[in-house]
Amino acid sequence: MEQIARTWWLVLIRGICAIIFGILALVWPGITLYVLVIFFGAYAIVSGLFSLFAAFGHSVQSRAWLIISGIIGILAGIVAFAWPGITALALLYVIAFWAIFTGIAEIVAGIALRKEIDNEWMLILGGVLSVIFGILLIIWPATGMLTLTWLLGVFAIIYGVAMVVLSFKVKKLAP
Repeated sequence: MEQIARTWWLVLIRGICAIIFGILALVWPGITLYVLVIFFGAYAIVSGLFSLFAAFGHSVQSRAWLIISGIIGILAGIVAFAWPGITALALLYVIAFWAIFTGIAEIVAGIALRKEIDNEWMLILGGVLSVIFGILLIIWPATGMLTLTWLLGVFAIIYGVAMVVLSFKVKKLAP
């Protein structure tokens, strides 16, 4: 705990950076989305290259999967750089379908657990909201992309404020 208290300022800097990122995401949502796609593209290429390099250190059976994974990663990164708009739209659809499928799973779980837990309706409601969110993203993808960057910005600001507050609480623990 003493080590954390001595480095309280790192938590503070992390919080300040999150707040700045959140404000920038709210002010420039289009640029934020573009940067996220570019970061994804860079990550996919680097991950793909590492998979290819790792393939040479594995047995023949697992090597094929690493090579395939590496090639797919590199291709995904190239697509992200060549067609950032399509990549952003594809990412939005992944989020939309994820929200729909997890929402359905939560509804089913809530119904199945009605006799075992209290307030199961909250799980069901969360599932319904998740399904609605996913459907709305599919119906209005452009608005959905803008909304996602705004949500990211708001989340980053709230998270940053929480980290700043935490940093000062942790600072008080220092001897």
